[in-house]
Amino acid sequence: MIYPNREAAGRALGGVLEHLRATDPLILGLPRGGVPVAVAIRAVIGGEVDVLLVRKLGVPWQPELAMGAIGEDGVRVLNADVVRSTGVSPEQFAEVERLERTELERRRGVLRVAAPIALKDRTVVIADDGMATGATAAAACEIARLHEPRRVVVAIPVSSPEALQRIRSLADEVVCPLVPHHLGGVGGVYRDFHQLDDDEVVALLTESR
Repeated sequence: MIYPNREAAGRALGGVLEHLRATDPLILGLPRGGVPVAVAIRAVIGGEVDVLLVRKLGVPWQPELAMGAIGEDGVRVLNADVVRSTGVSPEQFAEVERLERTELERRRGVLRVAAPIALKDRTVVIADDGMATGATAAAACEIARLHEPRRVVVAIPVSSPEALQRIRSLADEVVCPLVPHHLGGVGGVYRDFHQLDDDEVVALLTESR
């Protein structure tokens, strides 16, 4: 399966999430790539869209490999296996976390186009464009739980088997139509997987409000 773009992937997820339509779901996109997925899901099942801020902590010499993730509300998730296998030192980890927290705060100032929508007692759908290790989605689940939603659903177009197993223990429901045995990279299942910039994300969030 190849998705034409993130919007098409979101529409495909929306078709699987039709059972949530009556719950008036709150769909949270993980920036940047999860935002167009979230907006497309909403176009199918209704509800509201907001952003949930998380940042991957990439191995210094292999940034696409997540050794953890951080998010709003001081949440931090560690991929202990990756830290151990790569030999990342505590000092290297701390430096990456420092840089990513700076970027997290920058994005909060740019991407928060309005006050956050309250999660309490809502059916919350966490959407991203794919999962390799599941670190950012795990951080997102932890952040969401802090705000006492009624239900946490994770909707992902593609995932590695390992990440999917990890997230199933953190969410009430996980929807993922594509789980290849070996995920070479999330971008490999998209024809258009361009790097979104802040302006594109802000425009999507503004329009969705």
